[in-house]
Amino acid sequence: MDNLHLYHVLEGALRMEDQFCAADGQLIKNSIVEAALSLQPNLIRLLLANEELAACFFTDVEGVKVFDKVKFQRFVMNKSFLADSYTSYKNKIGLTDEDGRYVSESREVVLSWPYKDCMLEGGQTKEDARRDEIFWSEILAPDAINRLTEPKVFTEFKRFDKDGEHDVEHLLSTDNLIIKGNNLLALYSLRKKFAGRIKLIYIDPPYYFVANKKEDTFNYNSNFKLSTWCTFMKNRLEIARELLSDDGAIFVQISDDGVGELHLILKDVFNNDGENNFINKITVKTKSPSGFASVNPGVFETAEYILAFAKHKSQWKFNQQYVKSEYDANYAFYITNPDQPCSDWVFERVDSLVAKELGYSDKKAALKKVNEHLFMQLVGDFALKNKERVFRLTAINDDAAAEAVALREQSRLNPEAIYSLERPNNYTLYVTKAQEIAFYSKKVREIDGETTPSMQLTNMWTDISYEGIAKEGGVKLKGGKKPERLIRRIINMASNPGDIVLDFFSGSGTTASVAYKMGRQFITCDQLDSQIEMSMKRLKNVSVGEQSGISKLVNWQGGGSFIYCELAKANDIFVDMIQTATTTDELKTIWTQMKETGYLSYKINIATIDANASDFEALSIEDQRRFLIECLDKNMLYVPFSDIDSEEYAISEEDKRLTREFYKKA
Repeated sequence: MDNLHLYHVLEGALRMEDQFCAADGQLIKNSIVEAALSLQPNLIRLLLANEELAACFFTDVEGVKVFDKVKFQRFVMNKSFLADSYTSYKNKIGLTDEDGRYVSESREVVLSWPYKDCMLEGGQTKEDARRDEIFWSEILAPDAINRLTEPKVFTEFKRFDKDGEHDVEHLLSTDNLIIKGNNLLALYSLRKKFAGRIKLIYIDPPYYFVANKKEDTFNYNSNFKLSTWCTFMKNRLEIARELLSDDGAIFVQISDDGVGELHLILKDVFNNDGENNFINKITVKTKSPSGFASVNPGVFETAEYILAFAKHKSQWKFNQQYVKSEYDANYAFYITNPDQPCSDWVFERVDSLVAKELGYSDKKAALKKVNEHLFMQLVGDFALKNKERVFRLTAINDDAAAEAVALREQSRLNPEAIYSLERPNNYTLYVTKAQEIAFYSKKVREIDGETTPSMQLTNMWTDISYEGIAKEGGVKLKGGKKPERLIRRIINMASNPGDIVLDFFSGSGTTASVAYKMGRQFITCDQLDSQIEMSMKRLKNVSVGEQSGISKLVNWQGGGSFIYCELAKANDIFVDMIQTATTTDELKTIWTQMKETGYLSYKINIATIDANASDFEALSIEDQRRFLIECLDKNMLYVPFSDIDSEEYAISEEDKRLTREFYKKA
């Protein structure tokens, strides 16, 4: 029996009972379901009185009618029962399968893009960070999914360098790339050439929206529901893992909102076959309290997090990083006669030497006249200038080299003596009091052009300022921008010159700019017009040698080049037109064009839609847009590479040539 007909029959019967109707005449689904589950006699009598309803919801068991309350509950709770105007219109005009049945009634096993699937997000060409999430929920068979993720044709190729814009003669395997288009489909297009070749992925994705927190000012849509956001991220992380080299890693930056869920998704995607590929969870200080106001109850939030996972942790190599530190007061001793044999060395305390230089007998006397903070600064300066003569004593553990342990034991017998051990390909070891003499010089390094005490980088990053970065790269962005120094640190620790760095949420272009200046090959993707424009402007500035951000630290003078290209649009042209239309007449004109040149979903019956034009006009503008987008074949948003020679797409010979060059293996 036709479900749509049965819906109308049931609705008419239920309206005969006041118990199931609200004051405004609307049926109350919850009351109906409650009556069914509790087997209320008035509902049973009402259903049995109608032959069609009785045949549907009752089973004859030896002459007794048995009510199937589970079936009835499912039927009533179906979104098509008491549907809104949009759903009713869809059902009426017949979004059906190729056998003429409503798709929603089909019992075929299909891959539904669940939780609004999140493969294809709508509205990402507009700067409207507070709109509701827009995703195209579809029911697709697996072969349709495969076609959706096929490599796409590229178009609009341009090369940019310090001399400006140029036509692209040839694509090089080392070209930097900025790609405009849906980032998931761009990633699948990259797979054909770059699978297993990307050394580092850094992304700063849009975060899911929390109703009582509206701090995000970035232009991505952050109005995600949690389930939607999780699926959105999982789809992209799965293909991202395929792109990584076996010794590659991904770093994902996230706020408090979503960090727990993201960590679980990353574990699911990257911890395969019993491998634990988690590297670090890094806490980054992004702001400081600035007043007494707080967005949320509780302590002021000052941090974001970077979750790092390797493709195969056993193969990933970490480039050790150091940060500036203060003087370590444990380095308290000074060798007064370093040119003498070590057995004759004389030690004196550093603070005593500084006190004497200031004209005092010792530290205690100095502190009576000199501020302690200033005095310790002077001690630190002295230690830094004399780093080869200042030292501390450190323990020699039992797991140290055998000769070091032996020297330690010898020193125990004569603790005041000073022993030395020259070691091939290693520093000379000095031991006294059964401990190693560790020189301050081993703690001093040049960091950002400054000779300074240092310590190993930890997973707590508080030394990179987010203040004053709004104009980095010559582009302005009030919120969401990341400091170039932050990206520089990640690139330094997880890649080497010549490696490929990927960012598929390119935003303002920070990752690309920093990779460019650091001699890495970069690939970035984005769909937002505003972000592409910002990235392009920033990279052009980099090519001519702009001096903001890390430029001076890496002695950046400009040079190099990058390629801009786009995924070749097919139905995505209509998507743009539909989203910008403001009147029904505009949308009707677009529908006419879609019928003539667009690729429509196989579920669409054009004649039926045209016959119900008045019902279409009765919908809201938003629902009209929504319906027309649903009529499009999403597999055809962009031109498949397999159809590059099809005349209907009118791909230029130049774009054909360059697209084929792009897909050649490096």
